[in-house]
Amino acid sequence: MSDVMQETRFTNLTVANRFALAPMTRTSAEADGTPNQLMADHYEAYAKGGFGLLITEGTYTDDGASQGYANQPGLINDAHIDGWRTIVDRVHAAGSKVIVQLMHAGAQFQANHYTDQAIAPSAVQPKGEPLGFYGDQTEWQTPKTMTEADIKAAVEGFAQSARNAKAAGFDGIELHGANGYLLNQFLSTHFNRREDSYGGSLENRLRIVVDTIKAVRAAVGDDFALGIRLSQVAVTDPDYQLPEGEAGFRQIIEAVRDAGADFVHTTDGDVHCAPFVDGDKSLADVVAAVDGIELIINGGIDEINHQDRAAAYPGSLLAVGKKALANPDFVQRLKDGKEIDDIDFAMLQPKATIENELEWRRKQAA
Repeated sequence: MSDVMQETRFTNLTVANRFALAPMTRTSAEADGTPNQLMADHYEAYAKGGFGLLITEGTYTDDGASQGYANQPGLINDAHIDGWRTIVDRVHAAGSKVIVQLMHAGAQFQANHYTDQAIAPSAVQPKGEPLGFYGDQTEWQTPKTMTEADIKAAVEGFAQSARNAKAAGFDGIELHGANGYLLNQFLSTHFNRREDSYGGSLENRLRIVVDTIKAVRAAVGDDFALGIRLSQVAVTDPDYQLPEGEAGFRQIIEAVRDAGADFVHTTDGDVHCAPFVDGDKSLADVVAAVDGIELIINGGIDEINHQDRAAAYPGSLLAVGKKALANPDFVQRLKDGKEIDDIDFAMLQPKATIENELEWRRKQAA
């Protein structure tokens, strides 16, 4: 059996293999954000399909402006905790570990159960158009600039949701600092035009990220897995690059490590791409070169290249998205030498919900 299929230690977790389910928005919770039976069946399928670690979809963190999509799950009250606990218990019973991705939408705000007003580092409208997969909104709104009180409330929302995650039985937490959501917006010179201690220099733009990691670490203790997902690009801006380049990204990695993060989950369009204004390394390359932080890689991992990717980043976990969505039993299929299907994006139409995926599968079976 190849190394990628061997039981491995990652942070403080022992996982059955090096494959992780990448977080994928499914907008299938109840209207009030409560996880439901459909979601429990969904996540259990990936655990039974052999993934050593599951990372949930982005889960909102407060009853203000953190929710970004209709039917997005939350983790802010007892009903949410109970709903997630059912999912966690079923994933554990199937032999996998599971961590929750905590997310604040910021300016990328399409629907919210609690407010109609988006907030963000600055009053900057996202580029492009909202995602049709996740709602019917045709234009991004211009968000309200966050006050320092708003920033502190957002940080506390992450911390309280982290406490709730521990209460629900999760094995760890991943903060969503990628893809143009709030923490990524503070790092971005497109979204962040502030002139106070949260804007300008990279050190200032990092401040909320560092504060959030410290607050979450204090909330969950030293023995609970904690990481952050990082990218340069946003959902609305696939070409964005950090102006500080490779050295700046390394500064971010060292800062999140020093604040208390155990791992970084990179999302590269392709894990071997060169996303910097200077240099020829991928995001994963930079993280791998920093001592004291573990790595989850993501970007085009499939049945053909997974061994090479695993060898290139020893000890890392391999997060699979599209191939996993097409094949919830991706890992078991690899073990058994079975054919791996390509994704058919028709399964995400008209919306990227679990029910629409199941309806697509029913039609294929017929």
